[in-house]
Amino acid sequence: MSLESVRNFFAEHAPDIAVIVTEQSSATVPLAAAAHGVEPGQIAKTLSLRIGEEVVLVVARGDARLDNRKAKAALGGKPRMLGPEEVEALTGHPVGGVCPFGLATPLKVYCDVSLKAFDIVVPAAGSTHSALRIAPDRMAELTRAAWVDVCQETAQEAVPAD
Repeated sequence: MSLESVRNFFAEHAPDIAVIVTEQSSATVPLAAAAHGVEPGQIAKTLSLRIGEEVVLVVARGDARLDNRKAKAALGGKPRMLGPEEVEALTGHPVGGVCPFGLATPLKVYCDVSLKAFDIVVPAAGSTHSALRIAPDRMAELTRAAWVDVCQETAQEAVPAD
């Protein structure tokens, strides 16, 4: 049902975007990168967080880690990860397939600026075997996401430009 809610979302809001279903699992960042032939950073992972009483989704590059200090400042409170049952109940998507599209419950969505390192990112699409390719700005636009800086600097970002 979750995959269908994502397909319905795109049929209504962006029919030019196709959901890709693979035989290989894409439930983790390394599996998703291998299944879609991209580097791990290009996977757009969706984190389900509780900030006080509010649940929000943060979409970040696959190789990024949440920076608790930055997240607390940007999101207005200390982030706590949700458990798998709560994630599925609120999003309608199983862990490994969570994405900001076709949600069971309207949730505030944030996109981390780390995604802007790529022209195209690959978020899950509601199941552990589905994903899609999308420009980060388009994903933010479709989900009405706010851009935030809540992740630790990655090794690639730490290298000074020549």
